[in-house]
Amino acid sequence: MTARTARVAPPHSPPLLRESVGNVALLTLNRPAARNSLSEALIADLQAALDAIHHDTRVRAVVIAANGPAFSAGHDLKELTARRADSDRGRAYFADMMSRCSAMMQAIVGLPKPVVAAVQGIATAAGCQLVASCDLAVASEAATFATPGVDIGLFCSTPMVALSRNVPRKQAMEMLLTGEAVTASRAREIGLINRVAAAGTERDAAIALAQQVARKSAYTVKLGKAAFYRQAEMNLADAYRYASQVMTENMMAADAAEGIGAFIDKREPTWQDK
Repeated sequence: MTARTARVAPPHSPPLLRESVGNVALLTLNRPAARNSLSEALIADLQAALDAIHHDTRVRAVVIAANGPAFSAGHDLKELTARRADSDRGRAYFADMMSRCSAMMQAIVGLPKPVVAAVQGIATAAGCQLVASCDLAVASEAATFATPGVDIGLFCSTPMVALSRNVPRKQAMEMLLTGEAVTASRAREIGLINRVAAAGTERDAAIALAQQVARKSAYTVKLGKAAFYRQAEMNLADAYRYASQVMTENMMAADAAEGIGAFIDKREPTWQDK
């Protein structure tokens, strides 16, 4: 066990913890008794943390981890079900919560810094969506991933958006239609995660990966991450046209001149992040 393995939260602790590991922000889902389900409060705290990190130049990368045996079991179904007593049977609340959760997932994609998931246990439904929304993911060999909504009559439609942008269609459809869990090794094979780590080391491995990217030019990472997601939605000709424009802009940046000069001079670059 390492210093940063999943911990058990004390009673009445906040649903999300934030700490700094150098220039990496570590966000920890902290509802272990509820299997880190994405409650209204946890979604709000994640959104607030991402908003704060967005313009914080001290933070160069983010790791999202979780306390307890589960990474996240998805939406808090007890919280959602309680609103069936509303006059509209919960329709307005359900729509609002799906919108808030979707906005939070998009905030991860839109963050100008890399986000790495550290998955120690099960990640199901919106929990799997959270992993798929991150730029990179490291999972324990004991972790599993599933979109099992079909088993309870609630197709994982919003998790489907992130899942289908990470793994091939046939594999995504199999997960969505059967609800069956896939192992960490299988998740790596189909592209849902990047690396599998020994159980108990996944958080440190994710932090190490985040730190590796954090050593790059923040300007270049910001430009490249935004371009990656934008071009992925384009046809081939438009993607090349757009990427050529980005490459030209990047070539004019101070960090590109410094990086190329450092490569030619065989020295370490000194980034200005511009």
